[in-house]
Amino acid sequence: MSSFTAACVQLTSTGNVQENLSTATSLIREAAKAGADFIATPEVTNMLEPNKVEARAKAQLQEEDITLKAFRSLAEETGKWILAGSLVIKKPDDDRLANRSFLIRPDGQIGAQYDKIHMFDVELDNGEAHKESRAYAPGDAAHLVETSWGTVGMSVCYDVRFAHLYQKLALAGAGVFTVPAAFTATTGQAHWHILLRARAIENGAFVIAPAQCGQHTEKRRTYGHSLIIDPWGKILAEAGEEPGFITAKIDMADIARRRQQIPNLKNIRDFTVQAPESVANAAE
Repeated sequence: MSSFTAACVQLTSTGNVQENLSTATSLIREAAKAGADFIATPEVTNMLEPNKVEARAKAQLQEEDITLKAFRSLAEETGKWILAGSLVIKKPDDDRLANRSFLIRPDGQIGAQYDKIHMFDVELDNGEAHKESRAYAPGDAAHLVETSWGTVGMSVCYDVRFAHLYQKLALAGAGVFTVPAAFTATTGQAHWHILLRARAIENGAFVIAPAQCGQHTEKRRTYGHSLIIDPWGKILAEAGEEPGFITAKIDMADIARRRQQIPNLKNIRDFTVQAPESVANAAE
């Protein structure tokens, strides 16, 4: 089969794990009934809990996580591929948590899992600081998984700002990228569409990007606008700013067509970066 229907489930996750699971399960079932073969949920599907102590208390080990167990059963029940965009998972050997994405096969088995590599650590001029790495341990390996239609490369949210990750995944065989996210309303409005379309165009790949949306806490609002994008950068489906789901047909043959038209992956060349010359040397 060279084509399939992809779905992005859009959520407004909170700190209530059970409520989040109930909403996600309902939308996954609706997407499956609508004909989706591959159903993806956003980053931090199981909980968006800004309080680090509370998040640590609520998080479960992977083998105990109720959302992962439910999604595995749901994949087997529906016969669909399910991407748990990411789940907040307790690590047995680290005080920090894992921001972990799971691709679940139609038989309920975990086909691949990926820990978000890039952490959003920033100090702003106004004294405001964000240190994602204090709460989450970064991953150190990119992951590919073979599906019924082709190779999928996994990523999470902030990863989308690091183009070299997607180029490496594409060179390793990926024709589809998953980018579950929880972009803030501010950065989403400025960069979400541009970054995702760029990753698709640069690599001649489909992008499936399910997003969090709406008001999660008093200080946390996410952008929504889940997207499915083709290898030419065309938006095939886009959500708004409310929970729900979108679907689009993915024609895998389009990957080869677009990569033949724009063969930049084949045209990559190694190069060195020369240090700047001093003004005196340049004058000579």
